[in-house]
Amino acid sequence: MIELSREAFEDAVADALDSIPPELTRLMSNVVILVEDEAPPEDPDLLGLYEGVPLTERDGDWAAGALPDRITIFRNPTLAVCESVEEVVEEVAVTVVHEIAHHFGIDDARLHALGWD
Repeated sequence: MIELSREAFEDAVADALDSIPPELTRLMSNVVILVEDEAPPEDPDLLGLYEGVPLTERDGDWAAGALPDRITIFRNPTLAVCESVEEVVEEVAVTVVHEIAHHFGIDDARLHALGWD
């Protein structure tokens, strides 16, 4: 497993978010991006997770009192599948895009069809 500090990993997540076009980030609504060291025990190899209601499924009454959607990027599983810092940065960028796509209602099948494996 590659060594990368929590701070450096969070910087990679921030850089990935900064690379998302502003016209998309302006459309993101009621979502928070988090970094956790470990994935859930039931899926320990998970690199990222979107939890919430995709924008495509929200209706006019949805926002009243709703907690923010959560996108969590998991540090240790990501480090475990990468062999270099550069690969970590690339994997984080792909994972961030993947989870943001879920926020916009794009499912895994469509992401794979678009080449986001």
